[in-house]
Amino acid sequence: MHPCQPNVRSLALSILLVLLSFAALGPPGEAAAARPRIKVMLLTGQSNRYHNWSLSSAILQRLLEQPGIFVVDKVTSPPMGTDMWGFRPDFGKYDVVVLDYEGDEWSDPTKQAFVKYVKHGGGLVSFHATDNAFPRWPEFNEMIGIGGWGLQLDGSLGARTEAAGPKVRWRDGRMVLDDSPGLAMHPPKHDFAIDVRAPDHPIMRGLPARWMHADDELYSQLRGPAKNLEVLATAFADPAKHKGASGEHEPVLMTIRYGQGRVFHTTLGHVGPKDVDPVTPLNCVGFIVTLQRGTEWAATGKVTQPVPSDFPVADKTSVRNPKTD
Repeated sequence: MHPCQPNVRSLALSILLVLLSFAALGPPGEAAAARPRIKVMLLTGQSNRYHNWSLSSAILQRLLEQPGIFVVDKVTSPPMGTDMWGFRPDFGKYDVVVLDYEGDEWSDPTKQAFVKYVKHGGGLVSFHATDNAFPRWPEFNEMIGIGGWGLQLDGSLGARTEAAGPKVRWRDGRMVLDDSPGLAMHPPKHDFAIDVRAPDHPIMRGLPARWMHADDELYSQLRGPAKNLEVLATAFADPAKHKGASGEHEPVLMTIRYGQGRVFHTTLGHVGPKDVDPVTPLNCVGFIVTLQRGTEWAATGKVTQPVPSDFPVADKTSVRNPKTD
């Protein structure tokens, strides 16, 4: 026998084993497709008279299902003004909760279960109108960092006052906490520029330094504990363009660490009571991409989704038509 034959046989066996392992994986891309998808609870069911939870949640579900990495279950609360005691979502079944809710208080057991879920590593996405939820729930205020309006005990709309905590500002290249007076507000809907403040964060990585967001409310003067909060992006509320605007760079995208949990907070995405689909701010590509990336990050701590070619730029919005795109 030739002295090289044993090595040849060994090499041939190794190649065969490698080929068999690839065959077991199936065609290219099949292994990635077989990976478990991220389990999302989209919790909704109530909103104040200025929002439309039924339409916004339908659009959010559609947007989250587009990338093919999420499986979304919509969980709907009882109607506003009815008994909330039996509302007990099973948070532990999900990797992330996307909250599109502003309404009646949850029961104490449900609140405790939610705090435990996020504190022990569950992901949370706080969407637009959720800024107005639970103004008197200290743990929730820490989770979302800052918030705005809220239903008062008499059912009227109020706002988080100075007692809720400071406002968050972006001044001279850094985040600043501002204790000055001022209640939550927003100018009329309009296009506005969004500036990236944390370009190395996984959610923001690869996005333009500035892009135009389409026809939305620019939430301003939000207040809260602002603990463990990182500003990802801001928008300037220009008083020269809109009377009463704050004249500050307002945070519009943020992350908050709450215990072991990751929270992505977006103030964008107004859906009014008379709106019909398509709703421009939710079909803005900047909103879509940051929602999808933010949800993935809140669930996993990573972002695998690329930046699409139709992402808006500094001087032009980009809006998709869900019926054709």
